[in-house]
Amino acid sequence: MDDLVSTEWLAQNLGKADVAVVDSTWHMPATKRSGREEYLAAHIPGARFLDIDAVADTHSPLPHMLPSAADFGRAMEALGVGRDDRIVVYDNSATRNAARGWFMLRHFGAANVAILDGGLPKWLAEGRPTESGEPRPRKARFSAAERRGEVVDKRDVGRGLGVPLVDARGRGRFEGSEPDPRPGVAAGHIPGARNLPFAELYNPDGTFKSREELRELFDKAGVNPDRPFVANCGSGVTANSLIFAARLLGNRDTRLYDGSWSEWGADPNTPKETGPA
Repeated sequence: MDDLVSTEWLAQNLGKADVAVVDSTWHMPATKRSGREEYLAAHIPGARFLDIDAVADTHSPLPHMLPSAADFGRAMEALGVGRDDRIVVYDNSATRNAARGWFMLRHFGAANVAILDGGLPKWLAEGRPTESGEPRPRKARFSAAERRGEVVDKRDVGRGLGVPLVDARGRGRFEGSEPDPRPGVAAGHIPGARNLPFAELYNPDGTFKSREELRELFDKAGVNPDRPFVANCGSGVTANSLIFAARLLGNRDTRLYDGSWSEWGADPNTPKETGPA
C-alpha cells in the first residue's frame, strides 16, 4: 500500500479483513466543532474515531501531546485497529490532521499506514457511502513500540538541532502580525525557523499537490526536502503535513517538535523572533 491512497483504492478495498479505516478529524477550539460528533453523524463505513485529545498524554499541560507507547497500544486495541493492519487515515478538517493520525500510528509501530487523498470531503463529493453511530467491534492487537529519534523536545531545540526547523503555521502567526489563538502564548516564531504554511501543500479539494509542486514549495521556503529537518507548528498537528509531504518526496529522515509553539511561545524565557524568515 502506498503512503497516499485514492478514494477509488479505498472503495475497492473497504471491508477487507486487514484494512482498518481511521477518522482522525480534529478542529481548532474556536470553531466550536466536534470531530467526534461529526464522526458519529457520518463516517466512512467501518471507520474508527481516533480522538487526538483523548489518545494523548493527558497529564501534560500542553494540548494533545503524544501518549506513552503502552497507552497508545491499549487505545488502538480498544478501537479495533491492529498494528499489522493496512491502515487508512482520513479527516474532515481545515487543519488536515489525517497527517497527525498517520504520524502517531507509524510512530508507535504500525508499518502500513496511508492517508486518504482528499479525505472525507472528496469521498462525499463522489457520492460514496457513509454510516452513522459507532462501528461494530473489531478484535485487534497493537503491540506498540515507539520509534526512537522521531520527536524532539524544547531542550533539544534550545541546544540547537543542527538541521533546519520548519514552521507549518500560516505566515501571519509565524511573523507575529496575528496574535496566537491560545491565551498566554506569544506571537512570532523560534529564531532561525523557516516558514512553509501547511495549507499550501494541498489543492482546493484537499488532495495533496503534485510532487513537483511540493518540491517547489519546499525550495521556495529555503528548505531542501531531501535533507533532514524538524517540523513544528502551533501544537504538533499541522507540522505532520510537512513530514508527510517530505515522505512523498522520498525523505525518511524528519522529526517532529511535538510541543511546538504552544510550548515554546508560552515560555517567557525562550527567545522569539517576529517578521519574515
